[in-house]
Amino acid sequence: MTVTTSTARPQARGILVVCTGNVCRSPMVERLLQAALDQRYGAGLVPVSSAGTGALVGSAMDERSAELLAQLGGDDEGFTARAITEPIVAGAQLVLTATRDHRASVVRLHPRAMRRSFTVRELGLALAAVPEQELPTADDPLERLTEVAELGNRLRGAHLPATPEDLDLTDPFRQPDEVYRELRGQVEAALPGLLRGLVGPAR
Repeated sequence: MTVTTSTARPQARGILVVCTGNVCRSPMVERLLQAALDQRYGAGLVPVSSAGTGALVGSAMDERSAELLAQLGGDDEGFTARAITEPIVAGAQLVLTATRDHRASVVRLHPRAMRRSFTVRELGLALAAVPEQELPTADDPLERLTEVAELGNRLRGAHLPATPEDLDLTDPFRQPDEVYRELRGQVEAALPGLLRGLVGPAR
C-alpha cells in the first residue's frame, strides 16, 4: 500500500505582529491584543503571536517595554523573541507590523500576504474611521478576523495621516524614556480602532 504525505500548509489562523528585534513593539501589541481577544472570545481561541525581522532570538521582552505593557494592563510572562520566517507569515490570517518597512519585509517573504498586512497604526486608523454598519459582523472570531483583513485591504489608503511616518510605531530600543512614552501613546491611540474591528464597537 502506498502512503501519500500531504505537503499542503495548514489553514492560516490568528494574528502575527512584526517589528525588528521582537522585544519592544511587537510583543507589546501581541500581548495587549491577546488579552482583549481572550476576554471577548475565550483564552487562545484567536491566537496572537509576534516575530522580528532582526530578532534577538531567545531574549525576554525589553525591560522598559515590559513596564509599559504592565501599565497598559498586559503581561510579558513567558515571552521569548523569535525570528520571522515565511511559514510564520503564511500561517497568519492578519499581519500587523510596526512600520511600513516591516510590512514590506513581510510581503517580500510571502507576497500573498500583501492583502492582509498592515502597520498597526494604519489599520487602527482605518477601522476607527469606518462607519459602524460597515464593520465585520461574523460571530465566529476567526471568520471575523478574515473580514477585518478584507475590510482593511479595501480601505487601504483611504484614511491617511498627515505624514507617512505617522503610520509607523517609534522604535524605542536603547532610546531615552521619552521615546518609550511616545511609543505608549501611539499604541494606546491605535488599539481602540483595532479592537473596534476585531471584537466590535464598545458599548
